[in-house]
Amino acid sequence: MIGVIDTEGDCAEWTFPADPGAVRTARRVVRSQLRGWGLDSLGDVTALLVSELVTNAMRHATGPVGLRMVRPAGLAGVLLVEVSDPLPDPPRERDPRPDDESGRGLQLVASSSRRWGTRPGDGGKTVWFELTVPG
Repeated sequence: MIGVIDTEGDCAEWTFPADPGAVRTARRVVRSQLRGWGLDSLGDVTALLVSELVTNAMRHATGPVGLRMVRPAGLAGVLLVEVSDPLPDPPRERDPRPDDESGRGLQLVASSSRRWGTRPGDGGKTVWFELTVPG
C-alpha cells in the first residue's frame, strides 16, 4: 500500500501500487474499514467487487490505483465505493463464452450492486458502485 489518505469519519481512502499483492491488501482494508463502521454485513460483497475492480485496474493500468469508500449518513443508506486508475479508457462489459477464464468482473459488479458506473478524471478514470446498507 502506498498510503492511507484517511480512514476517519465518513470517508476512507487508500492508494496502492500497480502490484498483484494490492488486490489482497485492498480486500483486507475494505473488510477492516467496514467492520470499524459497523457494516460487517457488506464485507463479503464489497471485498469481492473491490477485488474485481482492482484486478481490472492492475491488468490494464500501469500506475497507482486509488480506492475510496464513503459511508452513508445514518443507519440506512448507500455505501459508495470507487476505484481509480490512470488509464482514461472506460471499462467495457463483455459477453464471455462459458469457457472463458475472465471477462465477468463488470457483470458481477452490475448484478451485485445497486448502481455502478464510470467517470473520467484529471489523470484517468474512476469506476464506482453503490451497495444498499441493510437497515
